[in-house]
Amino acid sequence: MIETGMVLGVISIESSARAPEVARKWVAAVYQRRRLGDDYVARTVVTELVTNVHKHTDTKLVSVRLLLEDGLRVEVEDRSAVLPVVQDWDDTAESGRGLLMLGVLVQEWGVRPLADGGKVTWARLGG
Repeated sequence: MIETGMVLGVISIESSARAPEVARKWVAAVYQRRRLGDDYVARTVVTELVTNVHKHTDTKLVSVRLLLEDGLRVEVEDRSAVLPVVQDWDDTAESGRGLLMLGVLVQEWGVRPLADGGKVTWARLGG
């Protein structure tokens, strides 16, 4: 039995174009090992959050945590003060819809600044 508040896994990844794929495969492995069921939303969320770190910050390392806290919680930590920005919907844009999509997939999400710099962007996937 998995207890609420339990960390299910943590991984640190070099921020690169491959980081979202590495994080997505890691999430799938944690889900399989813990027998958590369908991992689609968690894989999609971690892909978006890690991609944002790579594309919009100059941080070198990104950490991903999965934990149980009122459902599954995905946390992505980086050392940048740059906050994620929800873009206005644009039917002609080729990118910029990730955080809008995230808002539909999860129960809630947000950003928590860290005292020593950086931030944690998190999403709660549900109970």
